[in-house]
Amino acid sequence: MNIGFIGIGVMGSRMVKRLLDHGYQVHIYNRSKEKARALEEHGAKLSETISTLASVSDIICTCLSMPEDVLNVYLGDSGIIANALPGAICIDLTSVGADTSKTIFGQGEEKGISYLDSPVSGGPEGAEMGTLTIMVGGEKLAFEKVLPVLSVLGKTIEYLGPSGSGSIAKLINQYLVAVHSLAASEAMVTGAAYGLDSEQLYNILKVSYGNSRILERHMEQYVFERQFQPGGAVKYVHKDVRLANQLLQEAGIKQFTGQMAEEAFRNASEQGLSDLDMAAVIQPLEEQCGVVVKKK
Repeated sequence: MNIGFIGIGVMGSRMVKRLLDHGYQVHIYNRSKEKARALEEHGAKLSETISTLASVSDIICTCLSMPEDVLNVYLGDSGIIANALPGAICIDLTSVGADTSKTIFGQGEEKGISYLDSPVSGGPEGAEMGTLTIMVGGEKLAFEKVLPVLSVLGKTIEYLGPSGSGSIAKLINQYLVAVHSLAASEAMVTGAAYGLDSEQLYNILKVSYGNSRILERHMEQYVFERQFQPGGAVKYVHKDVRLANQLLQEAGIKQFTGQMAEEAFRNASEQGLSDLDMAAVIQPLEEQCGVVVKKK
């Protein structure tokens, strides 16, 4: 079985390595050839074009940045749908809107190609350890065929229903990530503004009902260390909460906390923080209040 993998960034490179370590033959494509060298040395085969990769792969995985990237890679003249083998199964691990997933699913179906929206949660550490949560929408038969491959990448793998279902579930998760990030930042900045010791306040919160995984992640890995190199960048959370907010509006909810979170992440991006970790959403709030949340 040949697996093609397009997009070997922070997440994709770790997934490819796991597939290689589990004995799969993997063809890779990435716009930046330099990023592919280490995986080539690990046994991956580098394809010069998307069309070449698609023409030799039984399963094609994509792990990209933005919805427009996904549409271009799948639907362009030299893209996956135009060049994949009949019967190929595509696994899109990117976070996109349900409309994007449904569009690609429909065009793939016309060509006899299966498309599964399969976004993941768990960050680089989950990709490296194979403990990702994978949320899948699309044809159930196609899902069952690729389940052994998904099991190499993830620990919790859920088939949720027709095309778009996986994307919807992921955006709901990202909605909570964005809202919790903003709430945790507001709480910690407010404590600092009133003179509370930030570490002491955090130690109280993390054993109280106000705790969250996001609070722990942001404070322990990024904010207290004042180290904001990304696991999940501000620009991606901004994209995800914007798409998630569209879901809430379509569901009929008129006012919701995600609107404030979208504004906060947009503001952080406009202040030059877009490529930093999502925890950097705290920095504009610190600046407003004239404080820095850190250990003494």
